[in-house]
Amino acid sequence: MKGRLEMSDNINRRNFLKNSLLTSAGIVSALGFEEQTLLAAVSDEEKGETKPAAEAPASKEPVKGLQTGKIGKLTISRLLCGGNLISGYAHSRNLIYVSSLMKHYFTDEKIIETFRICEENGINTAVLRLDDKTIKILNKYWKSGGKIQWIAQLKPTESDQISDAQKAVDNGAKGGFSHGGVGDTFFENGRVDLLGKTVSFLKEKGLIAGVGAHSIDVVMAAEDAKLDPDFYFKTLNTADYECEAPEKTIEYMQNIKKPWIGFKVLGAGVKKPQEGFKYAFDGGADFINVGMYDFQIKTDAAIAKEAIENAKARKRPWMG
Repeated sequence: MKGRLEMSDNINRRNFLKNSLLTSAGIVSALGFEEQTLLAAVSDEEKGETKPAAEAPASKEPVKGLQTGKIGKLTISRLLCGGNLISGYAHSRNLIYVSSLMKHYFTDEKIIETFRICEENGINTAVLRLDDKTIKILNKYWKSGGKIQWIAQLKPTESDQISDAQKAVDNGAKGGFSHGGVGDTFFENGRVDLLGKTVSFLKEKGLIAGVGAHSIDVVMAAEDAKLDPDFYFKTLNTADYECEAPEKTIEYMQNIKKPWIGFKVLGAGVKKPQEGFKYAFDGGADFINVGMYDFQIKTDAAIAKEAIENAKARKRPWMG
C-alpha cells in the first residue's frame, strides 16, 4: 500500500508541475527558457528518462575541476548554488504561478538531493535565505555527512543590524551579506553606513561579510564610506533585470580590490547559461550565484568551468 501511495504522489506531483506550466503560460512557445527546461524535465521523467537530453553534457560522469577562489580564508567554488528556487521565491517576471510551482517541486528531499548533486560537481557553497526552513534542511543535510557551505542572505533593518547576523552565526553559516534590496533601500535613505554594522559584526564573529546591491550606487557609497566588506554581491546581466547599468557596473568594479559575487546573471531565466555565465565572468565577476534545478547542475557546472577557462575578454584581475 505504501508503495502505491508513493507512486500516486509522484504522478500527482508531475501532473501538477506539467499542468501548471502549460495552463499558466498558455502555450509552450510562450514559456521562458527556465520554464521550458522544467517542462522538458517533467516530460522526460514521465518517459522514464532522468534528464532533458538537449541540455545534458555528453559525459555521464560528474564535472571535475570546477575552479575555486577564496573570500577571506574560505575556499569557494566559482559557481555557487542560489537559493531562490529552493525557497520558492524565484524571480519570475510576471508569471504568478512560479512561487507555488517551486514550493511543490522543491520538497525537503529534493533540496537535499540538489545539495548532493552540487557537491558531486564541485559546487561547495550555497547562498540561502536565513529562515527556519533553511536551517532545518541544512542541519539534516550536514548530519547526513553533507559538506555544503552556507552563505546567509540577511535582511538587517535600520533599527536592527545585528539579529539576523547573530542567527546566521548561531546556525553554522560561513558568511553573510545584506540582501540586495536592503542595500538599495539603505542607500536611498542615506543610511549605507548602517550596513557597516552588519559587516563589522560578522567579521568579528569570524564569518566572511558582504554587501549586496542591485544598484552600483550602493557599492560606490559603501566604498566611499569605507565599510570594508570581504566581498560584494552585485547583479550583472544584459536583460535589464535589476541591473540597469551593466557596463557602468563592469567599469567601476574593475578598480575594486575585493571579490565580487555576481547574481541574477541569467536575468530571471531570460538568458541561457552559455551567454549569461560568459558575460558575467568576462565582465569581472569572480564568482556567480545561480539558482538551479537539480537536473541543470552538471550542465551549469560544465558551462561555468569552460566560461572561466575562456574568459579572454576579462580586464579585471581575478580576486580570491
